[in-house]
Amino acid sequence: MKKILLMAFVVALSSCGIQSLPQQKNEVEASMAEVTNQYKRRADLIPNLVNAVKGFASHEKETLDAVVSARARATSIQIDPKNMTPEKFQEYRKSQGDLSMALGKLMSITENYPNLKADKNFQDLQAQLEGTENRITVARNRYIETIKNFNNLVTVPPTNITNMLIYHFEKMPQWDVSEAEKTQNEKAPEVKF
Repeated sequence: MKKILLMAFVVALSSCGIQSLPQQKNEVEASMAEVTNQYKRRADLIPNLVNAVKGFASHEKETLDAVVSARARATSIQIDPKNMTPEKFQEYRKSQGDLSMALGKLMSITENYPNLKADKNFQDLQAQLEGTENRITVARNRYIETIKNFNNLVTVPPTNITNMLIYHFEKMPQWDVSEAEKTQNEKAPEVKF
């Protein structure tokens, strides 16, 4: 009789997420690693892009310096998905958002330099950067989905009961754009003919 009760208890716990909670936490960590991987790829492209622009638009020093500075801040913040605090996560998101905005400004000034836009190296770097930005978007979307799934397991019955009894996982912070990015996205794009 004890064996049957023990077996029933194990089956009940299994159906309540005893394995799915740690598995989903691993998924969150893996998806965050992919986000950081794509941001690293972008950071690695930036010095070449800045150098290409510098050759054609050296008097745009303020914008070039802003990109270099934002890249330095973004690459100095390292996060460990296993020990991520909401504050560290917010700092990471903000630094990456600031870098995105600085890159946006850099790309907009290049419109004023037809020779730069026609340069093959610049075109290649621009295409690589655009591809990387797309990869970042995909990786962030995957991360958002894995966080949602994890947070559902942590907070929604019956797995939240298993979590309360065994794991004690907290909800993880969800990805959100920084306040600066929100403000930038609210501005209507300027169209010039």
